[in-house]
Amino acid sequence: MENLASTGPSMYALAERLFPICRSITGNGVRQSLQILQEYIPIEIHEVPSNTPVFDWTVPKEWNIRDAWIIGPDGKKIIDFKDHNLHILQYSTPVHQTIGLEELKKHLFTLPDKPDLIPYRTSYYQENWGFCMSHNQYLDLPDGDYEVFIDSSLEEGSLTYGELYLPGESEEEVLFSAHICHPSLANDNLSGISLLTFLAKHLQKQKNRYSYRFLFIPGTIGSITWLARNEHKVNHIKHGLVVSLVGDAGGFTFKKSRRGDAEIDRVVTYVLEHSGYPCEVIDFFPYGYDERQFCSPGFNLPVGNLTRSPFGSYPEYHTSGDNLQLIQPTFLQASFDIYQEIVEILEQNLYFQNLFPKCEPQLGKRGLYAAIGGDNDQKELQMAMLWLLNFTDGKNSLLDITERSKLPFKLMCKCSKLLIENKLLK
Repeated sequence: MENLASTGPSMYALAERLFPICRSITGNGVRQSLQILQEYIPIEIHEVPSNTPVFDWTVPKEWNIRDAWIIGPDGKKIIDFKDHNLHILQYSTPVHQTIGLEELKKHLFTLPDKPDLIPYRTSYYQENWGFCMSHNQYLDLPDGDYEVFIDSSLEEGSLTYGELYLPGESEEEVLFSAHICHPSLANDNLSGISLLTFLAKHLQKQKNRYSYRFLFIPGTIGSITWLARNEHKVNHIKHGLVVSLVGDAGGFTFKKSRRGDAEIDRVVTYVLEHSGYPCEVIDFFPYGYDERQFCSPGFNLPVGNLTRSPFGSYPEYHTSGDNLQLIQPTFLQASFDIYQEIVEILEQNLYFQNLFPKCEPQLGKRGLYAAIGGDNDQKELQMAMLWLLNFTDGKNSLLDITERSKLPFKLMCKCSKLLIENKLLK
């Protein structure tokens, strides 16, 4: 197997490339970002025209922005979109006018409780214009007239998303999804985009039991659009995870699927509980990221959400503090390792049939007691084989037996292969 220890720095480098780009739920920023991802993995870029009905929603108009600024009474720029693209209210309509301070304040957004940070604000479905700034800068604004300028367009176009499908031995799928709509927010969600890119890059190099589908989509409207266009494919989805907020220093949080007892729920829980990292497993609730669309009652797919710090729980969330200093290669690497282990268990979590179910087969004459390991772990190896032979009745998966025996999953995998080689299991 390839050495994946250097994945963290590579993921961080990709996040650095994507960070300056102003992305939204539509527009050229999304296209530019997806074109960069195509340098790493062969994703297909889809365009869905504005006004396309998608269940109870409609694909919105396409928004693009070229420039925006505010000039104060002294003739100097006090806000410049080119300095930080969080300065603009997402989906702001074009404007060029001179207004007084009180009128301007109706279009300014700040965070009084985080006075040094610029907030991230949107107005996707209600036409408006506005700017975001630190509250300290807001408090220093003098009376007078201000020239405001937004060079943007909101017109018929399309919604853009990326998709990569890796066929495996089975048509049954594992779905991974990341939202791609946030501008210059490193943890939310350049970390998820980068992890998903390198996980796909790794999986396309190996033979897989499952097929894998990777989605890079704008939040909410993207998953709704994909589901509306691909309703005929969802029955193939057997496991899924929404990937977000995986680059910070926090412990891991897993939000289960709506089902609560799906195989993906059990696998992720097992991996986290044995990871050595602080972790929390929580039940599904209908708010958050795109898991709430995949888990809507009409689909009820086995899709959870695995993050480090949950959304809204860290002070930099949806602010200019969510920058490239917040995420680190080591944190990204740890998240990648967790996701990779989840994939490995999904791939190997098979059901076996004991070919000698009536009493224990004689292991000694087959040389199995000394087949792997040394004297120190001989007893554990023997116990693993006995557990497997007793519970491989076609009704218990490898993870079922692992959890019941409290032995390591990797040991169970090795022993199952050994028993198959000796024609004791199939």
